[in-house]
Amino acid sequence: MEFVDNNFVPEGIKIDRLDVFVFRCPAIPPIQTSFGTMHDRPAVLVRVKDEHGTEGWGEIWCNFPTVGAEHRARLTLAYGRPLIEGKTWSRPEDASHEMYARLQVLMLQTGESGPLHQMMAGIDTAIWDLFARRAELPLWQYLGGAPGSDKVRVYASGINPTQPELLAVARQEEGFRDFKLKVGFGLERDLENLSRMRQALSAEARLMVDANQAWSLGEAQKAGDVLSAFDLLWLEEPLRANAPIDHWLALAKTLPIQLAGGENLDSQERFQDFIDSGAMSVIQPDVGKWGGITGCLQVARSAVRSGRWYCPHWLGAGIGLAASMHLKAAVGGPGYVEIDANANPLREMLARPEFQVTDGCVWLGTTPGLGVVPDLQAARRFRVTSAPIKDD
Repeated sequence: MEFVDNNFVPEGIKIDRLDVFVFRCPAIPPIQTSFGTMHDRPAVLVRVKDEHGTEGWGEIWCNFPTVGAEHRARLTLAYGRPLIEGKTWSRPEDASHEMYARLQVLMLQTGESGPLHQMMAGIDTAIWDLFARRAELPLWQYLGGAPGSDKVRVYASGINPTQPELLAVARQEEGFRDFKLKVGFGLERDLENLSRMRQALSAEARLMVDANQAWSLGEAQKAGDVLSAFDLLWLEEPLRANAPIDHWLALAKTLPIQLAGGENLDSQERFQDFIDSGAMSVIQPDVGKWGGITGCLQVARSAVRSGRWYCPHWLGAGIGLAASMHLKAAVGGPGYVEIDANANPLREMLARPEFQVTDGCVWLGTTPGLGVVPDLQAARRFRVTSAPIKDD
């Protein structure tokens, strides 16, 4: 484990309260992927409070299935809260290790490894935010980032396959310089969309594509050969995350495009296999889906040491986006943080102040912790308050 000394608090921090908040707003337009469509934008936030009233915030990944947000909130209240509330922790990672140790059998018994990993990831982030706020340091610096290293390169992601050039140009005018298109909708349509984007954007714009696990090895080789003509920065998830690593290696050796992935990997060992083998050049753990700050920081440092790009995955609301940026700023190295190009009121309402993109970059500043807090009052019309997930 590699963490800076300043995350150790000899007297510890006692967490008096853990709360969960669920939100849903319409997705206008719907978010299209090769495996399904999001018709609304959910968000699950975790708040921890210490005995002094200091808060820390985290976010749990919940985009799929459509009922996932409420389910993860119930899991958090039923299993996360009893493990965290009333306990005193000297380091944030101690809480993370305790949760993983206590919930291993439950994962096997229920077959719900994914939702439980996501719950723990959100809680872990909230505890790191709390510790950094108590230390009066921005999280990126609390994690070991050098003073002044708060500049983060970003790109516009989640660009749908329907008239993608319109959204891309709009985001270019707002300060974005690099763009990722959703592919996997048929090679003819994918090529047409890339052509439209290449023609509409400035010559300096870099393009990436995300297939969302759409193809077999043979299909990925065929598509990659054709797509390589667009000088892509990377090809993301061309294969399923659980495909044999030999398939990923075969694809990496035959295509002139960097392969990217990681949002659907769920263990340190699996990440390390991809890092060591070179099957992926761009490593993309999702802070709300697996590992939280504790796990993703280890993956990120290993990736950078091995000469890979660490590019955090995120397609949710604002707290998870902030955590992704702080991780990237702390670790450094080449790469980007993705910002969903689509409209999402929860991204702005649940992380104030809003991020400003200038010439393809965001500056995080020195506000303690994540540097943002949710505006619960502004987002109240989107909050889900059904009885099964209501706090006691």
